[in-house]
This record gives sequence, C-alpha cells and structure tokens, in this order.
Amino acid sequence: MLTVHHLNNSRSQRVLWLLEELGVPYEIVRYERQPDMRAPKELRAIHPLGKSPVITDNGNTVAESGAIIEYLIATYGNGRLIPPPDTPERLRYTYWLHYAEGSAMSPLLLKLLFTLMPKRAPALLRPLVRKVSNQALTALVNPQLKQHMDYWEGELAKSEWFAGNEFTAADIQMSFPLEAAQARGGLELGHPKAMAFLERIHARPAYARALEKGGPYQVGR
Repeated sequence: MLTVHHLNNSRSQRVLWLLEELGVPYEIVRYERQPDMRAPKELRAIHPLGKSPVITDNGNTVAESGAIIEYLIATYGNGRLIPPPDTPERLRYTYWLHYAEGSAMSPLLLKLLFTLMPKRAPALLRPLVRKVSNQALTALVNPQLKQHMDYWEGELAKSEWFAGNEFTAADIQMSFPLEAAQARGGLELGHPKAMAFLERIHARPAYARALEKGGPYQVGR
C-alpha cells in the first residue's frame, strides 16, 4: 500500500490532502519533530536526506513535494486535478507547481530564520543578533516577501485558482507558502484575494479529512 512518511507540521500535510482529494487509499507512518524542529533521524532510513515528505509505493521511494505530486497525479489521477495538455492552464499549472518551492519558500524560510535567531542566541549576544536580524529583515527579506505576496494577489485576481478557473494540484502545492505567509508574513494585510484562496481551500472536505488523519497543523508558528 502507498505509505506517507508524515512529519508533523510539515509539507507532508499537502500530500495527505492530495490523496484525500483523489480518494487513494494510503497509510501513514508518523514522525515527530525534535525540540530543535528538525526531523528525527529515523527518516533517514527511508530517504538519505531524512526530510519530509517522502512516500513509498510499489517499490518506489519519492521525495520532494513537487515530485510526489507529479507521481501521484500521473499514477492515480486519471486526468483529475491537472489541466489538459497543451493548454495555457497546463503551462500555468506546471509553473506554480515548481514556483511554490523554487521561489516562494526562500523568503519565507529566511523570515523564519531571522525571526528565530535572536530568541536562540546566547543571552550576551542576543542584542547584537537581534540588530543584525532586524536589519536583514527590513532591508532584504520583508521587501522580497511583499513582492511575492503582491504577485499572488495579482494572479488570483485573474482567476479563482492559480492555474485557472478549476482547482488543481498546483493549488495544493501553493497552499503551504500562502499558509506560511499568513502565519508569519502579514498576508492578511492588503491581500484579500490570497486570503480568500485560503478560506476556499480550508473549506474543502478533503482538506478537513487530511487534517483529521495528519494531526495538528500550524505551519510557520
């Protein structure tokens, strides 16, 4: 049976959601983050990098969110949650599927790191680390993040979903950056289309079922 190696509060929640949308049977092997938020070493027995998400299916081990989505859609989708070939929507689908991790997550990760650094620095160094972190956030990270959030807002003004007027797996892939931006990037400030997107996906029954099976999920908090 298809197995999802699921790390709590992680990108693997998207995989559960996709499987619920497709109605594909699967089992979950659960892993809990360590106190430093890293994945436990047991995940390295599944994939050398020890990261999540990872799935195993019919002798295949597939890692990376985008690759997993492509595999699941090709293997179990039967044409669902993907636009027809050779259409503008298919091109947009492919773009957003890769943009989500290739471009969108970089400033969000930097935002998280520079926010956490002062809290985890030794007490004597904390003022200096806070000053450096605040300068990096103000001069580099926050402007880049705002540019991305404004971009999402503009694209969602063109169509209800990222690839067009139909919900696709690209929207599942894009859910994580938008949820992270809501949690720590100020998405709610001046981005009503993006916030409406989050409301729509959170209202989907398959999203709710994935939360029930995956457990508590508070991305970026």
